[in-house]
Amino acid sequence: MNTTVPAPADAARVPDAPARRRRRPTLPYWLSIPAVIVLLVGMGYPLVWQIWNSFREYGLAQQFGQDPEFIGLDNYIQLLSDSGFWLVLGKSVAFMAVTAVATMAIGIGLAIFMKMIPDWSRIILQVALLLAWAMPIVAQLTVWNWLINARNGVINHVLSMIPGVDMIGHNWLVNPLSFFAVASIIITWASVPFVTLSVYAGLTQVSEEVLEAAGLDGANRWQQLRQIILPILRPVLVILLLLQMIWDLRVYAQIELLQGFGARGSKYDLLGTYIYSLGVGQGKFGLAAAAAMIVMLFTIALSWFYVRELLKEDKS
Repeated sequence: MNTTVPAPADAARVPDAPARRRRRPTLPYWLSIPAVIVLLVGMGYPLVWQIWNSFREYGLAQQFGQDPEFIGLDNYIQLLSDSGFWLVLGKSVAFMAVTAVATMAIGIGLAIFMKMIPDWSRIILQVALLLAWAMPIVAQLTVWNWLINARNGVINHVLSMIPGVDMIGHNWLVNPLSFFAVASIIITWASVPFVTLSVYAGLTQVSEEVLEAAGLDGANRWQQLRQIILPILRPVLVILLLLQMIWDLRVYAQIELLQGFGARGSKYDLLGTYIYSLGVGQGKFGLAAAAAMIVMLFTIALSWFYVRELLKEDKS
């Protein structure tokens, strides 16, 4: 009697021919070439020009036809040995830290509040935030100038209604401390909508089942927020904080417009207006380019913190 020996189960899975590697389509790479070229030309050329100018003597004489002179690191040495530059850098870093932390705290708080309120009130708040975020900077500063105006400003009028307080005629933009306080409030007000909506989008992705399970285990709202929600949102919060720090470090338009409303001078400068005054105001384009490169290196150092955190998360 003939008996058929069954083949091993693994033999059915052995291919008759070596598997061929699937070729990746090259069309997407070819289609991305025009965009890459535009980015390289649009961003690469100004960057290279700025780096090259930071090593040259490029001032008013060069604007009238004199050849720029290569001076090596002299622009950087002059900047780094100038106490005025370090004062502006310190003010800019302090302004960035206060404004970014305030923006994140208010934005996270509003996002949590939006999660708790009814739908109709949430929609109204979201529309209000979008309108504030979409308002052009010039329009923002026009409204704020009306609020803090020394003669007929709404804020001075309201404060003067307090018994014993007379704020009529008070100029908020003369004193440097109140000047930067006003600037910080304006920038925080304009930046909070982006943080709020971004954090709220992240909150909608937190599983309700996980929170219910934590509640059954005895975790209160604060413990759920600190031990469950914030760790889940950590990547979003890190990149939002990084973006806010970069934006607040490079702020220019709001400070320039506020200086136009109040007073001008080096004591009202942050890095953006300081670099602008070096280049356009004083014609020292080489020094301005060197200052811009220092700010860029500082920004890259801030960004590297986020990149390092991403690499750690990928390894874990």
